[in-house]
Amino acid sequence: MSGLPDHLDIHLIRILYLLLSEKNVSRVALKLNQPQPSISASLRKLRELTGDPLLVRGARGMVPTQHGESLLLPAKRILDETEKLFSHKAAFSPQHEARTFHIAAPDYLDSQFLPNIVAALRRESPKSRAVIHGMGAQSDYLKLLSDGELDIVIANWDEPPEHLHMSKLFEDEIACIMRADCAYALRTGAHQMTVEDYLALPHVAPSQMLPGYSGVIESFLAKQNLCRNVVAESAYFGLIPYMLTRTDLVLTTGRQFMRFYEKNLPLKIFNVPIPFPTMQFYQLWHERVHHAPEHKWLRELISATARALSK
Repeated sequence: MSGLPDHLDIHLIRILYLLLSEKNVSRVALKLNQPQPSISASLRKLRELTGDPLLVRGARGMVPTQHGESLLLPAKRILDETEKLFSHKAAFSPQHEARTFHIAAPDYLDSQFLPNIVAALRRESPKSRAVIHGMGAQSDYLKLLSDGELDIVIANWDEPPEHLHMSKLFEDEIACIMRADCAYALRTGAHQMTVEDYLALPHVAPSQMLPGYSGVIESFLAKQNLCRNVVAESAYFGLIPYMLTRTDLVLTTGRQFMRFYEKNLPLKIFNVPIPFPTMQFYQLWHERVHHAPEHKWLRELISATARALSK
C-alpha cells in the first residue's frame, strides 16, 4: 500500500493513542517513562506520517484535531489486537465452550472405547461436537492431521510416523474367535490349538487400512515365514463377528474387542498358539495442535477413557 511507511512501529501507535487520550506531551512522557523531548519527536513524526497536526492549542491546553479524533478508536483497536497476538492462551473451559473435535479410529477397538469417549465428551463439554471418522486405505491421515481436518488418530500401526506426537492408550492381547458350535470348536473343545491348525483354519481379516500396510497379524506372520489361510476380507470390521455366527470363519484380533461378542453372540475365544506381540494402541496428533488448550484437554479425556478400560 503506497503511503504507508515500510516499518510501522507499534510503540509509535501507542504514543499516538496516549497523546490523543491525554492531550499532554508531559503526561505521556511520564506514563511511558521516557524523556519529554523523545515524545515531542514522536509527535513530529506522527504529524509527518498523517499530514495533520493531530494536537493543537485550545483554550485550556492541547486538543485533538478532527482528524486526530478520528484516529483514536483505530489506534486502540490496533493496540488491542496486537496484545491478543502475544497474550497467553486461555485455558479451555469445557463446560462452557463449544468446539468440534475430529477423531479417526479403526472400528476394531474395544467395543466400549469409542462410545465411552463420546459419552465422556458429552458429559464434560456438552456444547461441543464429536465427529468420529472411519479409517480406510484411501485416506491420507498424515495430511488430514497437518491440514487440521483431523485432531486425533487412534491407531496401532507397527511404526507410527516419527514427526507426529504420540501417547500410549492401552494394550490388547491377541487371540482368535469363532462360532462356538463350528466343527473345529466342537472337536477341539478345551484342547490347545496347534500352530498347524491355526494356519490351516479359514480366516477372515480386515481389509488393508493403509497403502502398503498389511496389519499387525500379517506383518508378524511374514517375519516368521508363516502364512495363514485368509479366505475372506471385510472393510466393515464391526460386521465380522456376525459373519462368524453363520460360517466356519476365524477372526484374530484383540481380546478386549472379542469379549463383548463372546458374551452377546454364540462365539468362543481361543488362545492363539503363535506368540503374537500385544496390540499397542495410541493416539497421534500433529505439532499444529500440540499446545492448543482444547486439544490438550481432548487428549487427556481420551487417555482417561483408555485407563478406565482396564479397571
